[in-house]
Amino acid sequence: MPQTTRGYAAHSPTSALGLFHFVRRDPRDNDVVIDILYSGVCHSDLHTARNDWGGTVYPTVPGHEIVGRVVAVGSSVTQFKVGDAVGVGCLVDSCQSCGACAKGWEQYCENGMTGTYNSTDRVDGSATQGGYSERIVVRQEFVLKVPESMDLKGAAPLLCAGITTWSPLRHWNVGAGSNVAVVGLGGLGHMALKLAKALGAHVTLFSRSTGKEEDAKRLGADRVVISTDRAQMKAVSGQFDLIIDTVPYAHDLNAYTATLATGGTLVLVGFLGQQEPAINTVTLVLGRKAIAGSVIGGIAETQEMLNFCGQHGITADVEMIAMQDINEAYERMLKSDVKYRFVVDMESLKAQA
Repeated sequence: MPQTTRGYAAHSPTSALGLFHFVRRDPRDNDVVIDILYSGVCHSDLHTARNDWGGTVYPTVPGHEIVGRVVAVGSSVTQFKVGDAVGVGCLVDSCQSCGACAKGWEQYCENGMTGTYNSTDRVDGSATQGGYSERIVVRQEFVLKVPESMDLKGAAPLLCAGITTWSPLRHWNVGAGSNVAVVGLGGLGHMALKLAKALGAHVTLFSRSTGKEEDAKRLGADRVVISTDRAQMKAVSGQFDLIIDTVPYAHDLNAYTATLATGGTLVLVGFLGQQEPAINTVTLVLGRKAIAGSVIGGIAETQEMLNFCGQHGITADVEMIAMQDINEAYERMLKSDVKYRFVVDMESLKAQA
């Protein structure tokens, strides 16, 4: 039967998130019902709640970094059983038949992937609602197995921040001997440092300000380059095979493309929109360098990332909050006042009268 569920929702671009009662759809034969334990807080949650990108359908329950335990499975489910530790990331369905899906790139589904929230169920047309809630119902093909050895709190942000940085590292074949740089030390950047280092790369952090060296090196950076220091930038000219740029706003990419090695790529994972200032193509053309984009990862790739993190003891650095503190957390996130990802303990919601 459909299940009445409590969550925290935004009802308009300017309203605070608050308690919201809604109905989860009736589980189907291929569905997994998950009791949510932890939900990471992503910048995308805030953007959607405030309609920064347009297209938000209210009320909306954000949250796409979900870790919980299975409490029920449909009759056709073969991959999961009650009690399993599982995760759900940014997508809960895709067409499964287009060229992208055939490659395991469900995130680029040519018929439109189904987002975990602010999207539409492909079967019944109902609105999808996210992880700031007690439970969620997801088809088994889009549920991830979380290694039991992992700290489940720190595992939640892997479902977005982790896979967003893992996917380009794998796509551009980063491994031992690779020279990788990361622009920005935040929720995405700190995961990029950890993952690139664990893959065997030599890792550099680009930062606009001093004072981050100790933390960056703890997270996996071999060095820190201050991007506002011309001498430091010139010293790393032509060095990097891959630069993962996590900055979420328009910024000058030309200084970074100059630091790419011949054939190198700068991949944008944080910014959506018109780029300013303009790109100078001289460096790109004369060095066969590239600027690319990437978003999350497919299901198989996400499972690969979780398995890798389990084997290497990698989780996100998190600050735990109660569900009732989400609006304050959004304001702090805008000020980069978190190291490095908020995670909601969903027991706080379940205990709310």
